[in-house]
Amino acid sequence: MDLLVVSDNTTPPVCRIVDFGQYRYEQQKKEKHNKKGGKTGSIKELKMSPKISEHDYQVRVTSAKKFLSKGHKVKLTVFFRGREITHPELGKEIINRFIGDIKEIGAPESSIQTTGKLFGVLFNPK
Repeated sequence: MDLLVVSDNTTPPVCRIVDFGQYRYEQQKKEKHNKKGGKTGSIKELKMSPKISEHDYQVRVTSAKKFLSKGHKVKLTVFFRGREITHPELGKEIINRFIGDIKEIGAPESSIQTTGKLFGVLFNPK
């Protein structure tokens, strides 16, 4: 058993007799629990190609709306296979259409970023 000072600003100082190991364990447990509750949204990624079908595109749009309404960020990635990269305007067209479809729920964080055979945009919830 140890003597633990609870408040030394008062007169007389307030102390408790506790098992210090158990007290430290409980403090660490409380800190861990507080960290868990502090998470705010994560990044959800949606991938599509320039040849995506209409139904698949609509599924991605509804998923993005759902994620944004829950407070998550959404990363849209358009990837090109093989010689598809020779027509980058198709990828930009899909991204611009996607931006228009979710403009009431989310807004793009920046312009279209190109990395090799990938085009990407990050959306923030409004």
